[in-house]
Amino acid sequence: MSFKFRYNYASPDRYKMLKEFAKKNKHFQTDAECLIWNRIRNNQLGVNINRQYVIGDYIVDFVCLEKKLIIEIDGGYHSEYEQIQKDEHRTENLVSMGFSVIRLTNEELFADIESVLNYIKEQLYKYD
Repeated sequence: MSFKFRYNYASPDRYKMLKEFAKKNKHFQTDAECLIWNRIRNNQLGVNINRQYVIGDYIVDFVCLEKKLIIEIDGGYHSEYEQIQKDEHRTENLVSMGFSVIRLTNEELFADIESVLNYIKEQLYKYD
């Protein structure tokens, strides 16, 4: 799939609406998203990472466009059967666009943020 339109990986017909949702999401981060964002923003991992970024028909929690790595933070409702199915479909679509996707739970972040950061670094630099 090639992306020839202006907004990187966004669906051009839905970009404006999704961008507004993403903007609202930035103002209402979960505690887990806030925790991780404070540790990965401003090139702290050696690469630029964007938050609440529009890709296709989705707003991903975090993405490193340079490494094509998406980081999703899953709260409790992601363990419900229907949401698991939606997440799997979403991941498949994002992978088909050339991205790698890692999913982390809130519990993982709060239990051991340093291990989570090391895992993210491993995923970012595994092909270097």
